[in-house]
Amino acid sequence: MFFTIGFVFLCVSVSLWWGFVLNILAIETSTGYCSVALWRDGVVSERCEQVGQKHSELLLAMLDGLLKDEDITVKQLDGIGFGKGPGSFTGVRIACGVAQGLAFGADLNVVGVCTLQALAQASGYGKVIAALDARMSEVYLAAYEKHEGVWVTALEPCLCKAEDAPALAGSNWYGVSTGFAVNESALALRYAEQLSGVDAQLVPQASAVVQLAAEEFAQGKGVDAALALPLYLRDKVALKTCER
Repeated sequence: MFFTIGFVFLCVSVSLWWGFVLNILAIETSTGYCSVALWRDGVVSERCEQVGQKHSELLLAMLDGLLKDEDITVKQLDGIGFGKGPGSFTGVRIACGVAQGLAFGADLNVVGVCTLQALAQASGYGKVIAALDARMSEVYLAAYEKHEGVWVTALEPCLCKAEDAPALAGSNWYGVSTGFAVNESALALRYAEQLSGVDAQLVPQASAVVQLAAEEFAQGKGVDAALALPLYLRDKVALKTCER
């Protein structure tokens, strides 16, 4: 119920802010899933597949198929959103690069959406701890709380060991995504009685990215494609032999 009301509020708000039909395309490739979504004045269409490491092979075909199904061209879009990370280095770069390429070609602005906030948006809950498995015994983690339909950041996105996750005030937080699957005991111990439940299977998807991107575009926060940047949080991507 909370998610339904919040989503309706978002659709109405975007329509009021923008004043006419808004067409936004979104790309999300930060995990093993590849997804694309189209926002057409509050109606979202999406394609999503688990592709492993084949994002670069399948993404453009998915985009083309979605646009053909919806009978719309890139030139008819008002902006492009993308999951900017954190997540897979390669996946995040692919989403950013494809969004930039399409935007340059059609003279469109872009919006980068944090994948952790997209998880909060997709969860259906109003208080969310989002934790993506970052490998190397670490997680990408952030916390968000919704106030009057707007997400407020309670914990800024960070990279940490599950057992060293930042302290968080309050209770009734809902934990989501793969960080809880891989490091379940450590995260559960860290937040103890603060969690009301966990969905460790939830992954970032373009349907949530496009909802958040549409709101940003409606408020005039789209930026030139040249300014699109990934959010990595980590400079080091593998352990040295001595560390393993």
